[in-house]
Amino acid sequence: MAKWVYAFGDGKAEGSADQRDLLGGKGANLAEMCNLGLPVPPGFTVTTEVCTYYYANQRSYPPELTSQVEHALEEVGRLTGRRFGDPERSLLVSVRSGARASMPGMMDTVLNLGLNDRTVEALAAESGDPRFAWDSYRRFIQMYCNVVLHLDHEVFEEILSDEKGRLGYDLDTEFSAEEWRHIVDLYKKRIEEELGEPFPQDPHLQLWGAIGAVFASWMNARAITYRTLHDIPESWGTAVNVQAMVFGNMGNDSATGVAFTRNPSTGEKELYGEFLVNAQGEDVVAGIRTPQNITEAARLDAGSDQPSLEKLMPEAFSAFVEIAGRLESHYRDMQDLEFTIERGKLWMLQTRSGKRTTKAALRIAVEMADEGLISREEAVCRIDPASLDQLLHPTIDPSAHRDVIGMGLPASPGAATGEIVFSSEDAEEAKVAGRPVILVRVETSPEDIHGMHAAEGILTTRGGMTSHAAVVARGMGKPCVSGAGTLRVDYRNGTMISMGRTFRKGDIITIDGSSGQVLAGTVAMQQPALSGSFSTLMEWADEARRMTVRANAETPADARTARSFGAEGIGLCRTEHMFFDDERILAMREMILAENAEGRRKALAKLLPMQRADFAELFEIMAGLPVTIRLLDPPLHEFLPKTGEEITEVANAMGVEPALLRERTEALHEFNPMLGHRGCRLAISYPEIAEMQARAIFEAAAQAAEKTGAPIVPEIMVPLVGIANELAFVKERVEAVAEEVLSESGQKIDYLIGTMIELPRAALNAGEIASAADFFSFGTNDLTQTTFGISRDDAAGFLDTYRQKGIIEKDPFVTLDRDGVGQLVRMASEAGRKTRGDLKLGICGEHGGDPASITFCEEVGLDYVSCSPFRVPIARLAAAQAACRSGV
Repeated sequence: MAKWVYAFGDGKAEGSADQRDLLGGKGANLAEMCNLGLPVPPGFTVTTEVCTYYYANQRSYPPELTSQVEHALEEVGRLTGRRFGDPERSLLVSVRSGARASMPGMMDTVLNLGLNDRTVEALAAESGDPRFAWDSYRRFIQMYCNVVLHLDHEVFEEILSDEKGRLGYDLDTEFSAEEWRHIVDLYKKRIEEELGEPFPQDPHLQLWGAIGAVFASWMNARAITYRTLHDIPESWGTAVNVQAMVFGNMGNDSATGVAFTRNPSTGEKELYGEFLVNAQGEDVVAGIRTPQNITEAARLDAGSDQPSLEKLMPEAFSAFVEIAGRLESHYRDMQDLEFTIERGKLWMLQTRSGKRTTKAALRIAVEMADEGLISREEAVCRIDPASLDQLLHPTIDPSAHRDVIGMGLPASPGAATGEIVFSSEDAEEAKVAGRPVILVRVETSPEDIHGMHAAEGILTTRGGMTSHAAVVARGMGKPCVSGAGTLRVDYRNGTMISMGRTFRKGDIITIDGSSGQVLAGTVAMQQPALSGSFSTLMEWADEARRMTVRANAETPADARTARSFGAEGIGLCRTEHMFFDDERILAMREMILAENAEGRRKALAKLLPMQRADFAELFEIMAGLPVTIRLLDPPLHEFLPKTGEEITEVANAMGVEPALLRERTEALHEFNPMLGHRGCRLAISYPEIAEMQARAIFEAAAQAAEKTGAPIVPEIMVPLVGIANELAFVKERVEAVAEEVLSESGQKIDYLIGTMIELPRAALNAGEIASAADFFSFGTNDLTQTTFGISRDDAAGFLDTYRQKGIIEKDPFVTLDRDGVGQLVRMASEAGRKTRGDLKLGICGEHGGDPASITFCEEVGLDYVSCSPFRVPIARLAAAQAACRSGV
């Protein structure tokens, strides 16, 4: 019989940490903590395989599941001395999701399950605290109705708010037992009015409702959005964890909290977290109450007058510190812990690898390697390459004027400027319109995930450092200021009031997620210095990787940026971008519209010194590192004059009638120019273009070599080759120019001539093409377009539909399509090197900066990847990880 349920408790468990795929992250780690002998409330995990079955069988369960769940409930009851559904000593449970990848706040949770009109009386009598019992019951009703019965929580918040107003209360903790009982009655009446049936009293019915709700939440909108953002496959599913309740809201000797074994923002080795006295876990992460610091040192740093856990409950604190240290050593990673203290006794509810900023991740990885907890190779592989992008975000210039309008908690570092918006929908609309925004909320909830993704930064007036806004923002790498309590947000009127000043939707503010400041207007920014742990880890990465990393760059600014990020040359210099300058476009148009070679050469003579100066500067910046220059590639129509005014300007420069020029322009029109007269086809039709560019390259190389003293080895790339004879024709002209220039300069310059493989025919005939090539550079942007037969400029709309419907997993323009485009790359690489063993192989499409695509490049054996300058650090790290995985 298939096993669908795994039990844990009393120092032993049926599962372990290495069964994450089956038990989900939460279930696997609960089992592991039990096996370590830590105080964990007993419970059981319904496996992720049930979730898969549930969706494959029209939302039904395996036939054996009911009996296995009942048996597991009996065992939990035995360990706790209770029985589920017993009106006198009822076992109360929590029901929580648990995917194999952490998805904080994205799926549903139900606490205090098993309470009803009878068991609440028993809980009141047993605990000796009726107020606690009725508070727990109202929490359960609220949560269950929202999660399982889909009744908006605002229904209950409205009742609660009305009662607070009637009684003059500010906090939930001010309600007495009788007042909570009255509120429960009001809740139940409203439920019958809204749903047409009473709140369910049968605990077993409650349990199966909650289990079904957790499985259903795997497919809710916010979970789908989160999975899309973090590349979590839908097929993984979620587990369900059912666990005996322990209560942090059982009086002032009880508490609940969340903590990290190291600071998740900075990486500093210190216990970092928050707790609330007389509360349940949801209170901490929801940001409804402002929590207290766990350690005394953190309390003093924060200037808080609320006692720390260290001072308030020293015995529980001491036990927690010891357990936190054990778990970090055991998992060899920074841990995110959830705990409850029930009447002085500490219970561990969760451990998982904690989400952290990239800055923190780098420091933690490097320090753990220095401490001997992990190896340097493990440290390199611990960092998500894509997350390095966080480090490239600007911070506020220290010398800038700061018009501070509010202060909150520095929940996620970095700074951002944008228009104020008060809803996620407005944030998305502004993003589409190209306007940067700051999402301003009283508090965020999982439903805000799409707005948080669209915003440049997040500002909340409630919540602590472990609130939903803080955790999700850190994971996204977005600046966040939380708990800015001096700000007042009025959604109805669309205003934010601070220090007597009113700000409206559309007003510009800046947030500093490193200091917690909220500033009026736009503030000057600066790029961060990439040093310290970043430099150390990148040195380790460079030692580990096999492939070199180049940059796609055609301007001096791009080239310098690339070098500062560690680029080892230029893998793609697009020469066409150099011709769009106002001073050059006129000469370019003269060249295109000339009626004969003599006219073209006359125009090209004007462009030669400009091109030479461009290339010389790039060679000097790269100082002997390889520079691959692509000959003119795009269709000529991109350069042509389009307005009457532009046609007249060019006609006057050429000394011809505008009408004749207009006819010439129309004659050059193509129906599908991207598959037309471009690339090497231009060099064959108009060899003088390639000859001018070649002369500019070799003269610049000679000039730069003389100036820098470093040998310059230019790599000349012929684009859009599909036939071996195309490359041979252009190569012959380039070599002839090289002989002329080298003879004139008296210098010896080595150079390479190769081609960009961007057509399926080129990949299929790579062996023949390699006979005339020194290198292949895979232009996977066009290779993807020509292989799929789709335009990346137009495909975004339907490719997203394809992904949502499971037809494709990832956008092939973002991550290389292994099965199609990848096969062509592999085939061309093997055939090319069979013809020429020393053939240099690289990639220069956008995939050169995508970690998953870089892994494929390592597998195929490419020599280098080339990407945009700001993705160079990402590529360096991804190349190192790929080499480590391949055993190099």
